[in-house]
Amino acid sequence: MANTTSISGSQAGVHEHHQTSPGARNINARDGHISPGEIAIGVVIGRASEYFDFFVYAIASALVFPSVFFPYESRLDGTLYAFAIFALAFIARPLGTVAFMAVQHHFTREAKLTLALLIMGVSTAGIAFLPDYASLGTTSLVILSVLRVGQGIAQGGSWDGLPSLLALNAPEHKRGWYAMLGQLGAPIGFLIAAGLFSYMLSNLSSLDFLDWGWRYPFYVAFAINVVALFARLRLVTTHEYTHLLDEHQLDPVPVGDLMRSQGRNVIIGALAALASYALFHLVTVFPLSWITLTSQRSLAGFLQVQMVGVVLMAIGIIISGLIADRVGRRRTLGTLATCIAIFSFSVPYLIGAGEAGQDAFVLLGFSLLGLSYGQAAGAVTANFPQQYRYTGAALTSDLAWLVGAGFAPLVALGVSSHFGLAYAGLYLLSGAVSSLAALSINRAWAIRDN
Repeated sequence: MANTTSISGSQAGVHEHHQTSPGARNINARDGHISPGEIAIGVVIGRASEYFDFFVYAIASALVFPSVFFPYESRLDGTLYAFAIFALAFIARPLGTVAFMAVQHHFTREAKLTLALLIMGVSTAGIAFLPDYASLGTTSLVILSVLRVGQGIAQGGSWDGLPSLLALNAPEHKRGWYAMLGQLGAPIGFLIAAGLFSYMLSNLSSLDFLDWGWRYPFYVAFAINVVALFARLRLVTTHEYTHLLDEHQLDPVPVGDLMRSQGRNVIIGALAALASYALFHLVTVFPLSWITLTSQRSLAGFLQVQMVGVVLMAIGIIISGLIADRVGRRRTLGTLATCIAIFSFSVPYLIGAGEAGQDAFVLLGFSLLGLSYGQAAGAVTANFPQQYRYTGAALTSDLAWLVGAGFAPLVALGVSSHFGLAYAGLYLLSGAVSSLAALSINRAWAIRDN
């Protein structure tokens, strides 16, 4: 198969009209100097707001929605139904990416980002004001599902290209370091979301929390979306950023063209990150649901343990950048996938060992997650030629979330409750094996193409 660089060259003319989309109107704008550190600020702001939205809904799915929207079911079945609705956003996300790429092609990057974050804000605020099942019956479930799909579509549409721009502008010997910066949005978002829920659980009665207290994190999420919208628009609409984005050909290409030319990179890139993405939900959402069902321990206290874990995750993400620049991003990701595979065998022994074991699982899991997740986004998407990187990186991320994380809470809780915790470990092991296989195939293709 031809080298991807030659593919890029041979098809440059075919896609020339996509490189001169309305976003290129500032191509001759003042070329001010922008450092990778400045781009990183925009990446962290955008990712932190997105992850906060993500975790507010995820925590509510485990702690609130089974009682509020599925009171007619057992706690287990209610949680499984809540996780099924949770997964809808991951199904909708690639659809949102494709739809909003068309919006950007026909209008501007600014219009696309504004519309996507408007939909996200409306969907999030809608959940905050949504009456419970006792008030609306089945209609509340339909509306919740629609709003969750809206969040997923908006998540796909909010891709601004800044992570790709950061990767392309990073110094060659510091690519691992700059690749990890955008990933810091995940621990920041979880820390704020878990802190809010922990505070509400600690200071409200169970009745008040389920009646109105759980809604406040969604109000906060709406407010953060507004702030993040203006912060990101201020970045992507400047002449300097527009010039850099256009200079690097970071405009949409048709999805059909992308898959014909770069389909293997999309698939391999999605599979390579599965270990990280599967572990992502097994240390955040799944333990919350399992403890709610099987333990009498304080949920506020457990959220605080997870907050300590997410600090370790942030430290791990930072360390991953240093390691990756020494040994390579793909080798780092492969080594951590092996560690996650080994860790998967501990799942039944730690989670089933009482509070001490559960805490150890969370702290070890978050530490591994940080080291792995820090390089999960950029290790293989660097394969894309520049003209395909904007769309390719977005769709690769969407598919990785869908396959690796979208159904993880549902599957892990379902198999654990019916067959035992060892099957949740098996699920994690399958993600690690998939990552190792994808990285191995990617390396073999790279050797053959060169």
